[in-house]
Amino acid sequence: MNRSKEIIRTSVIGIVANVLLASFKAVVGLLANSVAVVLDAVNNLSDALSSVITIIGTKLSLRPADSKHPFGYGRVEYFSAIIIAVIVLTTGITSLVESVKKIFNPTDPDYTTVTLIVIIVAILTKLALGWYVRKKGKQLDSDALIASGSDALFDAIITLATLVSAGVMLIWNVSLDGYLGALISIVIIKAGVEMLASPINQLLGTQAPQDMIRQIKSDISEMDNVQGVFDIILHGYGPNLSIGSLHIGVPDTMTAYQIHGLTRKISELMAHKYGIIMTVGVYSVPTGDNKNVELQRTVVQTLTRQEHVVQVHAFYYDKDNNSVSVDVVPDRSIRDDEAFIRLLSEELKAVIPDCSISILIDHNYCD
Repeated sequence: MNRSKEIIRTSVIGIVANVLLASFKAVVGLLANSVAVVLDAVNNLSDALSSVITIIGTKLSLRPADSKHPFGYGRVEYFSAIIIAVIVLTTGITSLVESVKKIFNPTDPDYTTVTLIVIIVAILTKLALGWYVRKKGKQLDSDALIASGSDALFDAIITLATLVSAGVMLIWNVSLDGYLGALISIVIIKAGVEMLASPINQLLGTQAPQDMIRQIKSDISEMDNVQGVFDIILHGYGPNLSIGSLHIGVPDTMTAYQIHGLTRKISELMAHKYGIIMTVGVYSVPTGDNKNVELQRTVVQTLTRQEHVVQVHAFYYDKDNNSVSVDVVPDRSIRDDEAFIRLLSEELKAVIPDCSISILIDHNYCD
């Protein structure tokens, strides 16, 4: 079963569980003539909303690319997760307000055998549902499922806290309802903010996972004639599609035909293994025993001695204009690129005074 179908299947289980729980509460409430239990049953139907949102978001994300959205609709999933996270935040804030009210105006618990049975069944059902949906969300890398599962778990925790505080009140005549509710509400609000951060970061453009970047570099570096992998940039368009670019160093003795074959092989690997539409650029690496090799060694050694330089690549010597160009990746402490370029240019001028120098600052977007 593919990822989208599994997400929808899990969400359907969530809807069914909430509907069955609501039906159970409604029947018990009607038989016991309890308006509170019947109203709680209606509330359970609204709890199914997060699962419905997840299904709608997943369905919309599967829409094919069109002229307005050439990379598809995969990012719709992030909006689904944001909506559910807002629901969790709203639940936490509402619970906090009600808990603070109870701190100043505590009320005595009023539980019957019927309501206790309903509460215990609801807690067990919600704990099981929340654990299952959240686990599937992590397996499927679905922020919407994770948020939906967390919503169910927090419902169970709030109800459990109410039950515990009622027991403390009945046994020791100490009211903890408001204080316990406020504490749990703060935890829920914090979790809601964290849930909101993940999809928002995805939409803003978060850094790619480091283990994937390392594996990509390893896979490409093992190919014949590849002498370094540089400038990896990835943009996510949903969990199943990324657009990216990178550069590789190749010997200057390779023909255009050979380079074409190598870059095509890399593009196919990225598409099949990682789901990445990858554009591959090429840097020529000087080989043999000639002036270019010695000049490159001098330039790289001079620049890498600077403490803030992380990497030097893309060396190119233009014989006709007697000019050297090179890309430099500085560490995160460098804020003024132009000043850093002037500093590096002066250092190079001291060792290759006859050449004009062009330095481009590259920023590391993945490492």
